[in-house]
Amino acid sequence: MERKSAAGSIRNKERSKKKFLDAVGKILKTKGYAGLKVNDIATTAGVDKKMIYTYFGGMDGLIDEYIRSQDYWINATTDKTDKILPDIKDGGEAFIKEMLLSQFDYVYTNKEAQKLLLWSLSEPRKSLKKLIDTQEENGEHIFKYIFHPYFKGNSQDFRAIMAIMVSGLYYLNMFASVNGSIFCGLDMNSPEGRERVKRAISFMVEQTYENLNSQED
Repeated sequence: MERKSAAGSIRNKERSKKKFLDAVGKILKTKGYAGLKVNDIATTAGVDKKMIYTYFGGMDGLIDEYIRSQDYWINATTDKTDKILPDIKDGGEAFIKEMLLSQFDYVYTNKEAQKLLLWSLSEPRKSLKKLIDTQEENGEHIFKYIFHPYFKGNSQDFRAIMAIMVSGLYYLNMFASVNGSIFCGLDMNSPEGRERVKRAISFMVEQTYENLNSQED
């Protein structure tokens, strides 16, 4: 009987935590980060605001957990890296192509992720800085064990190219969502325009591998 009661309490706690996290996402999408207030989150979640402190230790803990749950690179890199590492024979070309193409779609379809990106550019916050630091740590793991051995002396150039590509994918998606859809004559909200960008992503990755690797020979 006690065991069933304990299991029920755990399930209730997890349901309530999810309600809070979902409420943060809903408010972030509709009102932006300025609308993330304790009372509003509790009302949206339909859970007593005291539980924010019980489950998360306060607003910072809640926001930290929400941010971790939404970040593409934190959620994707570890799983994908663990699966693909044993089979890497191409210097990570297929891996990084898949990651960039997946990220392009993820940010486009996830309005909460877009808001987090805008938030990270608009306001200094410890939880956002922690998110960025974690992204960099995950990225460093990938660069060190996959790309550096392949590109060797050109690995810093590879980093620079990836920085431009990732930031470009972020911007194109946020631009299409907020203030317009036509960029360089391509409609970023149309299947045709997005498919052209995807082909360009694949092309740039292939050219990067072909040219940087040949320089090392």
